[in-house]
Amino acid sequence: MPSFKIDTSTAVVFVATAPTPKLANAKTGERAMDRETGAPLSTVGLLVSDEGEGNLYQVTVPETGYPEGLAPGMPVKVVGLKARDWENEFNGQKRHGISFRAVAITPVA
Repeated sequence: MPSFKIDTSTAVVFVATAPTPKLANAKTGERAMDRETGAPLSTVGLLVSDEGEGNLYQVTVPETGYPEGLAPGMPVKVVGLKARDWENEFNGQKRHGISFRAVAITPVA
Protein backbone atom coordinates (compact mmCIF):
# COMPACT_ATOMS: atom_id res chain seq x y z
CA MET A 1 0.00 0.00 0.00
CA PRO A 2 1.24 3.51 -0.66
CA SER A 3 2.37 5.78 2.14
CA PHE A 4 1.92 9.52 2.38
CA LYS A 5 4.38 12.09 3.73
CA ILE A 6 3.21 14.26 6.60
CA ASP A 7 4.69 17.75 6.72
CA THR A 8 5.50 18.74 10.30
CA SER A 9 7.68 21.73 9.39
CA THR A 10 5.19 24.24 10.88
CA ALA A 11 3.99 22.00 13.73
CA VAL A 12 4.92 21.94 17.38
CA VAL A 13 5.59 18.32 18.41
CA PHE A 14 5.89 16.93 21.94
CA VAL A 15 6.50 13.42 23.25
CA ALA A 16 3.24 12.20 24.81
CA THR A 17 4.39 8.70 25.78
CA ALA A 18 7.92 7.33 26.07
CA PRO A 19 9.15 4.73 23.56
CA THR A 20 7.94 1.18 24.13
CA PRO A 21 9.04 -1.93 22.24
CA LYS A 22 6.79 -2.80 19.30
CA LEU A 23 5.91 -6.48 19.29
CA ALA A 24 5.45 -8.68 16.22
CA ASN A 25 3.79 -11.34 18.36
CA ALA A 26 2.29 -10.40 21.73
CA LYS A 27 1.93 -14.04 22.81
CA THR A 28 5.59 -14.91 22.34
CA GLY A 29 7.01 -11.45 23.04
CA GLU A 30 8.76 -11.46 19.66
CA ARG A 31 10.02 -7.97 18.84
CA ALA A 32 9.04 -6.24 15.57
CA MET A 33 12.06 -5.50 13.39
CA ASP A 34 12.63 -3.04 10.55
CA ARG A 35 12.57 -5.06 7.32
CA GLU A 36 15.22 -2.95 5.63
CA THR A 37 17.75 -2.39 8.43
CA GLY A 38 16.96 -5.14 10.93
CA ALA A 39 16.74 -2.57 13.75
CA PRO A 40 14.23 -3.26 16.55
CA LEU A 41 11.11 -1.07 16.35
CA SER A 42 9.49 1.00 19.08
CA THR A 43 6.28 2.99 19.37
CA VAL A 44 6.31 6.60 20.61
CA GLY A 45 3.22 8.69 21.34
CA LEU A 46 3.54 12.16 19.80
CA LEU A 47 1.30 15.19 20.24
CA VAL A 48 1.37 17.17 17.01
CA SER A 49 -0.12 20.66 17.13
CA ASP A 50 -0.51 22.71 13.95
CA GLU A 51 -2.89 25.44 12.78
CA GLY A 52 -4.87 25.36 16.03
CA GLU A 53 -5.44 21.60 15.99
CA GLY A 54 -3.71 18.94 18.08
CA ASN A 55 -3.55 15.23 17.34
CA LEU A 56 -2.05 12.30 19.18
CA TYR A 57 -0.21 9.84 16.95
CA GLN A 58 1.33 6.49 17.89
CA VAL A 59 4.43 6.51 15.70
CA THR A 60 6.64 3.52 14.92
CA VAL A 61 10.33 4.37 14.79
CA PRO A 62 13.51 2.24 14.71
CA GLU A 63 15.39 2.15 18.03
CA THR A 64 18.34 3.65 16.17
CA GLY A 65 16.16 6.67 15.29
CA TYR A 66 15.77 8.23 18.73
CA PRO A 67 18.04 9.04 21.68
CA GLU A 68 17.91 7.45 25.11
CA GLY A 69 15.93 9.44 27.63
CA LEU A 70 13.13 10.51 25.29
CA ALA A 71 10.41 11.40 27.81
CA PRO A 72 6.87 12.82 27.92
CA GLY A 73 6.74 16.59 27.57
CA MET A 74 9.95 16.90 25.54
CA PRO A 75 9.69 19.04 22.40
CA VAL A 76 10.94 17.05 19.41
CA LYS A 77 11.41 17.16 15.65
CA VAL A 78 10.09 14.27 13.55
CA VAL A 79 12.08 13.18 10.52
CA GLY A 80 10.40 11.35 7.63
CA LEU A 81 6.91 11.00 9.12
CA LYS A 82 4.61 8.97 6.87
CA ALA A 83 1.06 7.63 7.14
CA ARG A 84 -0.20 4.40 5.64
CA ASP A 85 -3.71 2.96 5.70
CA TRP A 86 -4.15 -0.70 6.61
CA GLU A 87 -6.86 -3.31 6.72
CA ASN A 88 -6.94 -6.89 7.99
CA GLU A 89 -9.32 -9.59 9.08
CA PHE A 90 -8.94 -11.37 12.42
CA ASN A 91 -11.38 -13.98 13.72
CA GLY A 92 -13.91 -12.98 11.07
CA GLN A 93 -13.82 -9.28 11.95
CA LYS A 94 -12.47 -6.69 9.54
CA ARG A 95 -10.33 -3.96 11.05
CA HIS A 96 -8.78 -0.91 9.47
CA GLY A 97 -6.86 2.20 10.41
CA ILE A 98 -3.89 4.40 9.72
CA SER A 99 -0.38 3.61 10.89
CA PHE A 100 2.36 6.20 11.33
CA ARG A 101 6.07 5.65 10.80
CA ALA A 102 9.08 7.95 11.19
CA VAL A 103 12.75 7.64 10.33
CA ALA A 104 13.83 9.51 13.47
CA ILE A 105 12.67 11.59 16.42
CA THR A 106 15.17 14.13 17.76
CA PRO A 107 14.94 16.52 20.75
CA VAL A 108 14.64 20.23 19.98
CA ALA A 109 17.52 22.19 21.49
